[in-house]
Amino acid sequence: MELRLLEYFLTVVREENISRAAELLHVTQPTLSRQMKELEEELHTTLFIRGKRLTLTDSGVMLRRRAEEVVSLINKIDSEFREQEEVSGVVSVGSGGLMAAKILPELIEHFRERYPLVSFEIITGNADNIKERLEHGLLDFGILLEPIDIGKFDYLRLPAKEIWGVLLPAGHRLAQEKAVTRDQLRELPLVITSRTALRSEIEEWLRCPVSELDTVATMNLIDNVAPLAERGIACVLTIEGAVDMYDPARFAFRPLTPELSMTSVLAWKKLSPYAGAAGKFLEYIKTYKTAE
Repeated sequence: MELRLLEYFLTVVREENISRAAELLHVTQPTLSRQMKELEEELHTTLFIRGKRLTLTDSGVMLRRRAEEVVSLINKIDSEFREQEEVSGVVSVGSGGLMAAKILPELIEHFRERYPLVSFEIITGNADNIKERLEHGLLDFGILLEPIDIGKFDYLRLPAKEIWGVLLPAGHRLAQEKAVTRDQLRELPLVITSRTALRSEIEEWLRCPVSELDTVATMNLIDNVAPLAERGIACVLTIEGAVDMYDPARFAFRPLTPELSMTSVLAWKKLSPYAGAAGKFLEYIKTYKTAE
């Protein structure tokens, strides 16, 4: 399977229309239609549901995910070899909503003062998502909320504490409290993390299984469930960094008491031959940490 064909496929997916995709790719519509049909035949599956606009079958969704990974990896390889002559290109960093991630603007600002041709790609996800992308070489660095298995990575532990608490609607009765206790938490309808390692830490703090909580929903990232808190449907058990920018007129965050806190690490793949922009950034990170 040619890389060009995967790039054509991704353009068709994005445009949801063969004609528009063909215009962007500077090929004829019949040619592009034939290539998509040949791709389906090669994979022995149907990729598109054809109608007024093209939508993906389950097989199409799976191919889109894999094609995006392949194209991203090939682009990184090209970038790294171009960077051997001068420090330029893209450094990719993944992170969730963490207090530790507040270090990134300072790192980027100072690094670009030295290497202005370097740009950054910032990817948002939870620790499991970021870790998987690191393992597959789709990210150079990741900021990961512990506890997480980092046996395959080198890392620096970051100083910021990730404080756990509850995201409430601004008018909630507990918004008048300074903190939320175990007993108060057990009485609330909740959205909780889907990460098994984090749930174990929460259970230890709660002194009871999370199955005994009134769980309305689980989440991997908070953005899609924050409306549940705003409407008073459920409160969200989360870390402060994930909600730090939320409007205080609409939301209130109250920490747990006694305190439940965790740490984060800045990680990169162990023994990877970092070169170019990513290699220079790694050198800078180590120097920065030593100076700190």
